[in-house]
Amino acid sequence: MQPRFVGRLSLADAVTVTNAMVGFVAVVVAPGDPELAARLVLLAAVADGLDGVVARWAGSSAAGEYLDSLADVASFAVAPAVVVVAVVGEAWEVSVADPTARTVLAVGLPALFVAMAVTRLGMYTAFDTAAKHTEGAPSTLAATILASAVLAGVAQPQVLLAGTAVFVYLMVSTVRYPDLLARDALLMGVVHSLAVLFPEFAGMAFPYALLTLGLAYLTLSPRFYWREGDPAANGNA
Repeated sequence: MQPRFVGRLSLADAVTVTNAMVGFVAVVVAPGDPELAARLVLLAAVADGLDGVVARWAGSSAAGEYLDSLADVASFAVAPAVVVVAVVGEAWEVSVADPTARTVLAVGLPALFVAMAVTRLGMYTAFDTAAKHTEGAPSTLAATILASAVLAGVAQPQVLLAGTAVFVYLMVSTVRYPDLLARDALLMGVVHSLAVLFPEFAGMAFPYALLTLGLAYLTLSPRFYWREGDPAANGNA
């Protein structure tokens, strides 16, 4: 007897499920190697972009939107939160067996990040998939910035937790973020891939470039990236 999904899911869905698998592996390796886990989070982001390309080329299924959000929970909610816990926990030598105020902060803030990312993904699936923009910072963007900061070596515990706290708010805010143009999405995908493959090249140039692009989109796109004809253009973002 064949599995139920045979004939119902598309090739794009297979890429989406792979994204979830990569996110799980990132969670597994994060306590021992946060940098590798960060690279896997970025690899999952590449898969997240690729499934859209495959869907346009080979078609999608009715389950695609739901699978995408479910996969993103693993790769861009749980995985980056665990990376934050691993980096901060190692630097602060926190232990859940001997809880302190630092332990509560190091674990509680990433847990809140997961809660807000899941909330955002549910709201996105319900309300934003047909639009050319989304409300709240994309969880993929949040995960990309946190992971690239770890790879670039600028993720001191205070900085990483501060960034996590900012995303806790921004992911469920009403700030509108426009979808990337195809050429810009391709550029981000290339830089993602280079950061995954060659994180230490030229003084960690690719993680720094990815972090810069991510922060630029986070801070500037709600105001300046709208295309002519977009509903949120002309200062209404």
